[in-house]
Amino acid sequence: MTGAASLAAVLAGFLMLVFAVVILYNRLVRGRVLVREGFSGIDVQLKRRHNLIPNLVSTVKGYAAFERDVLEEVTRLRTRAVGDLTVAEKQRDENLLTGALKTLLAVVEKYPDLKADTHFLDLQRQLASIEDELQKARRYYNGTVRDYNTRVDSIPSNLVAGMFGFQSADFFKLEKVEEAAVPKVDVTPGGKD
Repeated sequence: MTGAASLAAVLAGFLMLVFAVVILYNRLVRGRVLVREGFSGIDVQLKRRHNLIPNLVSTVKGYAAFERDVLEEVTRLRTRAVGDLTVAEKQRDENLLTGALKTLLAVVEKYPDLKADTHFLDLQRQLASIEDELQKARRYYNGTVRDYNTRVDSIPSNLVAGMFGFQSADFFKLEKVEEAAVPKVDVTPGGKD
C-alpha cells in the first residue's frame, strides 16, 4: 500500500466516523425534541384542567357552603400547580391536585341538587374528557422518554450523548397506583354511572 492509499484509507475511516457521530447526534436531538413535544402535550391538558377547576369550585361552592376546606385546598393546589416548571414539580403537584379533585367529587355525593345541576354535570363531563386526554398525553410523553433514554444509555450513542451533554429525561409517573385511574366522574343526575 502506498502512502497516498493509506492516507486515503485513514481519511475515509475518519469521514465515516464523523458521519456516524452526526447521525447519532441528530437522533439524540430528535429524541430530545420529541420529549419536549410530549411534555408540552401534558402541559396543554393540565392547563385545560386548571382552567376548568375555578368553574367547578364555583359551582360546588354555591351548593356546598360548608365544605370550605375542600374547596380552598383544590384552589390552593391548582394555583401552585399552574406555576410549576419542571417535570418533577408538575408530577408532585398534579398528583396532589388529582387527590384533591377526588375529594371534591366525593363531597358532591352529599348534595343531590348539585349532582343534578346541568352546569355541574357539564363540568364533570369536561373534566372526564380532559382526564382522558391527559392520560393519553402522559403515555405519549413517557413513550418518547423511553425511546430517548434508550438512545442516551445505549452503545454507541451513549458516547455521543456524553460528549455533547445529553441527559436522560424524567418519566411522568403517578405516585400511587390508585392515582393511575382517571378520577371517577358520575355524570348522571340519579347518581348511577
